[in-house]
Amino acid sequence: MSLDPPTYIVSLQNNIRARPISWEGAVRARTITEEDLKRIKSVDKVRKEQRKQTIEADPQSYSTLLLGENGAQSIFQAALKRQDIIQYMLVLAGDIVDDIPSFVSELVQHPKPYEPFLPLLKYSNNAEDPVPLLASTVLSSLLSQAQPVLPKLSPEIQDALSKLYAFISTLAKSSDAGLQDIAVQEYSSLLRARKSREIFWKQRKETLNPLIDILRAAAGAPKDSDSTLWSGGNSVRSATEVGLSGGVGIQLLYDVLLVIWQLSFEGSLVGEGLEDEHDIIPLYCQLLRLSPKEKTTRILLSTLYNLLSSNRNTLLPAATLIKLPTLIQTLQGRHLTDEDLLEDLNALKEMLDEYTKTQTTFDQYAAEVQSGHLRWSPPHRNPQFWRENARRIVEEGNGELPKKLADIMSKTWDNDKQVLAIGCNDVACLVKEVPEKRTQLEKAGLKGRVMGLMQEADESVRWESLRAVGEWLRYNFE
Repeated sequence: MSLDPPTYIVSLQNNIRARPISWEGAVRARTITEEDLKRIKSVDKVRKEQRKQTIEADPQSYSTLLLGENGAQSIFQAALKRQDIIQYMLVLAGDIVDDIPSFVSELVQHPKPYEPFLPLLKYSNNAEDPVPLLASTVLSSLLSQAQPVLPKLSPEIQDALSKLYAFISTLAKSSDAGLQDIAVQEYSSLLRARKSREIFWKQRKETLNPLIDILRAAAGAPKDSDSTLWSGGNSVRSATEVGLSGGVGIQLLYDVLLVIWQLSFEGSLVGEGLEDEHDIIPLYCQLLRLSPKEKTTRILLSTLYNLLSSNRNTLLPAATLIKLPTLIQTLQGRHLTDEDLLEDLNALKEMLDEYTKTQTTFDQYAAEVQSGHLRWSPPHRNPQFWRENARRIVEEGNGELPKKLADIMSKTWDNDKQVLAIGCNDVACLVKEVPEKRTQLEKAGLKGRVMGLMQEADESVRWESLRAVGEWLRYNFE
């Protein structure tokens, strides 16, 4: 999937192309050589076909111009103090790389093809400075085209990718939608090979986190506000009816979703991390409810399928818990026409149906606890469930579920206090049904936590904690 170039960059490039450059003055000042000027003029302000023929007739000379070789500096190193020349040559280099793929093969055979451009990423601390922006554009194009050409990613490419990702992440963190647009499109152009996706994932705190923040803003669920995601209804509403939140435009939303879709092809590597760190399943379900266009719905469904199909044991329980099967059924009732979308929709339904057929009530409860987020699902208030499953909950997996419950309750849940109320309810039920396991539950930290919550300001938490402590005291006195 190719994207139109960012408007911001196109406007900047056109502006720079129109500026006059005193090339002869640069030669007199020995900033560039006569030979450099001759080569530049032969490919500047000429038709694309003429430029292509000129460069293909002497690729080595133009490789030396841009990258340097055998002691000769690249023009970017020679003219480092002339910002006007650096900007102009970055635009020209970008045109050459984009328009002449055969020349890219010549460039990437150079011993250090990225060395002249990487320092330019730190040319200025100003996010809107043209030099770093243009350098990142050239590097993104060069690296994306190099990946299919080379049999494997060399250490030089991996180092360049890592440094470029770090720079692009600063654009993604910007509040300027134009800079965010540049960031996601450059990411998308780079994520064409497995190794580039692995490096992106390795640097996910700087690369991925700002993109997730954009998606959470669009979903109306800013960071540290998980209750919005987990309490979303099953209705599917168009963003034209309710609007995307956070000032996120439809095109930016699609471009961010495209990057994560590309990442999802490494589902076995990234799936569990995306859920553990970002609640990706609830987030994508909420975005499905708000999806403004079929193209965004399609890419949401395709990403979910990639992640779920490669992490069936860990992510399918989370998908069921958040009622994805019901949401899929609702989507099937809409008049959808995109064939790829319908194919992914049916594939997801089949996968979820197959999973839910074998799922027991205990499985549902265990999946909810393992998800790290509790809600008032049916098992919590069902006395029969606790009579039949309390012992299994405490004993199975060396007490894994009570430990996870204690971990959930150790958090403050400032934006979703009902999680603490539900946790206290579960502790009360466990103590009531298997009182002989009180010592194990106390060692997990559950007794101390429910006692501490008796002072909680939230009334429902206070009530449920008192009930749990009451169960503990009842057996103490008996």
